[in-house]
Amino acid sequence: MRKRMYNNFKSALAAGAAIAPLLIMAPAPAIAQDGDAANRDVIIVSARRRDESLRDVPIAVTAISGEALEQVGAQDITYLTQSIPNTTLKVSRGTNSTLTAFIRGVGQQDPVAGFEAGVGIYVDDIYLNRPQAAVLDIYDVERIEVLRGPQGTLYGRNSVGGAIKYVTKRLGNEPMAKLRASGGTFGQLDIVGTAAMPLSDTLSVGGSVAYLSRNGFGTNLTTGAENYDKDVLAFRASAEYDNDKVFIRLSGDYLKDKSNPKGGHRLIPSLFTAAPVLDNVYDSRGGITGQNEAEAYGGALHVEIALNDQWTLKNIAAYRKDDNIQQIDFDALPGADLDVPVIYQNEQFTEELQLLYESDAVAGVLGFYYIDANAFDTFDVILDVVGTLISLPGLNANTLGDVDTNSWSIFGDVTFDLEEIFGVQGIELAVGGRYTSDKRSARVLRQTFIGGNTPLFGGTTSTLIATTSDFQGSERFTDFSPRVSLGWSPNGDHNFYVSYSQGFKGGGFDPRGQSSAVTIDFDGDGDVDGDDIFEFFKFEPEEVDSYEIGWKSSLAEGRITSNLAFFYADYKNVQIPGSQGGIDPITMAPTFIGITTNAGGAEFYGIEWEGRALVGEDLFGAGDSFTVSWGGGWIDARYTEFVTGTPPVDIASSRVIQNTPEFSGAITTNYTHPMAGGDLALITQTSYKSRTHIFETPNAFLDQGGYGLFDASLVWTSDDGRLQAGVHGKNLFDREYRVAGYNFLAQNLDGSFVSPLTSTLGVEGVETAFFGPPRTVTGTVSVRF
Repeated sequence: MRKRMYNNFKSALAAGAAIAPLLIMAPAPAIAQDGDAANRDVIIVSARRRDESLRDVPIAVTAISGEALEQVGAQDITYLTQSIPNTTLKVSRGTNSTLTAFIRGVGQQDPVAGFEAGVGIYVDDIYLNRPQAAVLDIYDVERIEVLRGPQGTLYGRNSVGGAIKYVTKRLGNEPMAKLRASGGTFGQLDIVGTAAMPLSDTLSVGGSVAYLSRNGFGTNLTTGAENYDKDVLAFRASAEYDNDKVFIRLSGDYLKDKSNPKGGHRLIPSLFTAAPVLDNVYDSRGGITGQNEAEAYGGALHVEIALNDQWTLKNIAAYRKDDNIQQIDFDALPGADLDVPVIYQNEQFTEELQLLYESDAVAGVLGFYYIDANAFDTFDVILDVVGTLISLPGLNANTLGDVDTNSWSIFGDVTFDLEEIFGVQGIELAVGGRYTSDKRSARVLRQTFIGGNTPLFGGTTSTLIATTSDFQGSERFTDFSPRVSLGWSPNGDHNFYVSYSQGFKGGGFDPRGQSSAVTIDFDGDGDVDGDDIFEFFKFEPEEVDSYEIGWKSSLAEGRITSNLAFFYADYKNVQIPGSQGGIDPITMAPTFIGITTNAGGAEFYGIEWEGRALVGEDLFGAGDSFTVSWGGGWIDARYTEFVTGTPPVDIASSRVIQNTPEFSGAITTNYTHPMAGGDLALITQTSYKSRTHIFETPNAFLDQGGYGLFDASLVWTSDDGRLQAGVHGKNLFDREYRVAGYNFLAQNLDGSFVSPLTSTLGVEGVETAFFGPPRTVTGTVSVRF
């Protein structure tokens, strides 16, 4: 039955029926005048590795078209965090292009090599193994899909919270060129050019180039550099062969981000020099200098072969590499109290083979996946102020982490239409599973220097005084992630479903661990030896079991769409990366010590509701329309166990789930009116997030209270779609809101701060925040040739 419905949709599309471009934030869609309601508001996604109507997918999915993202002036994927329920996407602290992603309480905000993501990021079905350069700018995009809940069966390791799919546009069979230029406040200047050219009936080439720039929202008062600026050059290119039976796409992409180091805002006066808090939250006065840039590139070969009407063979092979050097001034002061220059280098090769089958009764996929990846980082921790006080000038706690990942998996997912098989009306059963073998090998080298930066960061006078860790270890982790769902569609307008799914995040070794700090006899053999150091460094995989009940519907002859989901998740072996100040027992000098544990468990209960309603047509004139879209979420996220200390103590009642506000949601309105040979659209979005905790320990300085944002766009589009001009206002009420930060102040178990305020690393006291963008106004003109 589902296949017939999808074929009906394709027929309606070919006949010219109007298809809504996305689930939320859409321009007001025209409603088909002919055909039944099943052919209206059809949104196609590939959440189950095959194209199908979003209404048929038993997963909580938000799909947003590139057209709609352009119409509201969205610049990168972090914009989605405002409107998608129970989802947090933000630029990581102290960086310009590293992504922190959380969905339904699961994620990872520490970008150091060795820590795995909790939300999988995919570009054209290619998994990005590391968060660096993953703040994807929005250009040349067909749609973005956000899948909430564990996606372990079809997307594998590290999609334990969900998955985000960035789908670029395929080339057409017509010559095309498009130019988009934007300018606005803070000196914004963005230029995006796209072109495609068919070379024959079956072969086309094309690509896009983007230059994205902006002055800073503030200034580094010590160096004079722009703070929160943007300087990005990116391009994508592809060649495609398509003869209806065979599709081959060879693609490549490149990005270079030369934005200045992003300085944080101190939330307290400095404890040693009494420097006051700055008035402008986008200003900083960190004294760290040096090269700051990110470079990422990759290539992929995508092949699809239609073996017959039912069987398709697909293969995706890809290579990616990125190099990043960043200057992070934790203390945000001129002196080097806690300065961290860091290098990240990541490399990966992935191979995925899929065999897809589709008939009226059965549809499914069988696949094999392989990844060979390396994540390397090295960073200095310059503690010059305290080092000088203890006669160790230029004190530097350097860390090097080198992590290899070699992982393979086999997976399958099959959907049975029981109406076709047994005559049970509208019932669909889907079952799947994935077996993964995940090998992690790591080296962690920690050395203490005096004399400042090591040579990789421009130092010439550093002297090694001690090696505090030289750990090497390897471990293989295995996992089986099942999935099952049962759906009932009484007609083409409703789909009720229940599902169970599981996902896991890989285990590994603490990339900041310090073997000289190990004092626990883990194996009970009477002494602290290499086996105990191995156990101290190792952390186990974490796992989520999720249960979901959903109802997807189209009402009032397609004028209203509604997607409602209730979920419960049991989160086990939760990985808690941490870093705290301490005294190195070898040098007796201040240092930081990484401690990563599987602290225990958590539970999540929640509700999500998304939808869109065509409120009216011909309200103030012929051809106008008014739509309202909404997306809201509530989640009760809490730890059920959080064990720490020696002897072990459960402090779950005083810990919180980070980056997971209890309430999140948005309402989007779109009034469109015919004007001057086109349509003029006024689009507004009002979004809200309740209190958001930055870390597991409550922090009265850093945690962000509930806040709302208001955006508006006025956009004119010509009837033929070749010309578009618009003005976009973001955060129009200029709300200041914290999104990330650093804390090195002593806290009690309940999260309250030790009185008087006491620094745990350095002497000035680190309580530094990073903020979301202020009010911006951008004008955009797009011309299609």
